[in-house]
Amino acid sequence: MATTIIPLPDSGRKLIASPRHTVGLLLIQVGLAAGGAYLQSRSSAGPNLAAAHSANVALYASMIALEWGLVWYVWGGIHDKGHRLLDLVGGRWSDWKSVALDLAIALPFWILWEATARLVQSALEESHAKTVQSLLPQTWPEIVLWIALSASAGVCEEIVFRGYLQKQFQAISGSIGLAVVLQALVFGAGHAYQGMKQVVVISVLGALYGVLAAWRKNLRPGMIAHTCSDIVGGLLGK
Repeated sequence: MATTIIPLPDSGRKLIASPRHTVGLLLIQVGLAAGGAYLQSRSSAGPNLAAAHSANVALYASMIALEWGLVWYVWGGIHDKGHRLLDLVGGRWSDWKSVALDLAIALPFWILWEATARLVQSALEESHAKTVQSLLPQTWPEIVLWIALSASAGVCEEIVFRGYLQKQFQAISGSIGLAVVLQALVFGAGHAYQGMKQVVVISVLGALYGVLAAWRKNLRPGMIAHTCSDIVGGLLGK
């Protein structure tokens, strides 16, 4: 029996998943934020960087599984309403021109993203937490898995935050501006392992991704920029 696909609403107050499902996702994010804050508090007491690097391969693999696990959770919520993940993304590329357009948008956005990150970090006098330094790849197996993790984060986090939460918050509040801010705050809080000042930086960057998604009405340029920034940032140790 064929499944009826219901297109996602562009605006209005129609929820794309049940409120209970959204609360569940937010509780998951609270748990991740609490775990990250605990990790950061332990590392600030004097982390063993060598031991941390020896566990990075397993950590990267588990984080990839977590990213896709969140997407699976999101899929379950929107599927019950007759929607698809592809609807959250904004559809697939139709031809090479649409690919070229998304790349042309993603590149200057990436530059804007990097400039904003540096500006906010400078204003807060913030550098990466020790936890983050211990997570950056050093060996070839780590580098390969880091690239896979960055691609997973670029796709999955855009789906979860700019695709699902932003649309859901817009439906609840009736305001795209408020929806952009709320998803950005949740996005930033999920990175508590990088330190509280870095949460502010990432919340600002999450808002930029939200504005891009709202403007383009798809997630593809954001996915490209997000993936590239994570890959380069990890490999260059930023």
